[in-house]
Amino acid sequence: MANILSVRGVERRFDTTLALQATHLEVAENDFVTILGPSGCGKSTLLRIVAGLDRQTAGEVLLDGQRIDGPGADRGMVFQSYTLFPWLTVLDNVCFGLAERGLPRAQQLDIAHGFLAKVGLKGFDKHYPKQLSGGMQQRTAIARALANDPRMLLMDEPFGALDHQTRELMQELLLGIWEEQRKTVLFVTHDIDEAIFMASRVVVMSARPGRIKLDREVPIAHPRHYSIKTTPLFSELKAELTEQVRVEVRAAQAAMA
Repeated sequence: MANILSVRGVERRFDTTLALQATHLEVAENDFVTILGPSGCGKSTLLRIVAGLDRQTAGEVLLDGQRIDGPGADRGMVFQSYTLFPWLTVLDNVCFGLAERGLPRAQQLDIAHGFLAKVGLKGFDKHYPKQLSGGMQQRTAIARALANDPRMLLMDEPFGALDHQTRELMQELLLGIWEEQRKTVLFVTHDIDEAIFMASRVVVMSARPGRIKLDREVPIAHPRHYSIKTTPLFSELKAELTEQVRVEVRAAQAAMA
């Protein structure tokens, strides 16, 4: 598969603090890459740079060979916090980007209803965000991002605020959509089980200043079922990645001592 995203020598400095150091990453089209690492290592900073919401102080980021200089409709972003517009219905939240692009209302509704059905929210189109659970709000946010047909889906701990059961259901939902749509996904998480279950590749970042220290393929076929979490291969990957992350957590703690 051809690479869609190239992160080349990206660094990010905040005043006197170096958050990212010489970070390199290649993401192939239709790939699902998860990013692990200790708190403060620059995972979200890297994702925000790819989204165009933050600017690197060195290096470059290319999407389809074009330098990223700001936000764009070719990248859909889903955050951990619920970012729906509270004054809009579920349907109009999903239609928002489509309306900004000037699509006819009938086309907006057709696309929005299709994605609401995919995320299991058929019949909730007239509800407002305050009437939804956290999981339902994140489903709406995913539908809104996908409705714009981005080249890449960028997700910053999107299930971090959900309870364990809802989180696992959302993992299965998103993975099912990815297996059908094959969007390219870059997904930040602290959860090692989640990182393995969702991804075709897991990258681990070092303690701050962060860099990618490990890029590990997940050799588990798709489609995936939650029962793979009990397999020996899954356990081996989890043990390896847990140790990689723990090394960096200890390094971060030692640096603050």
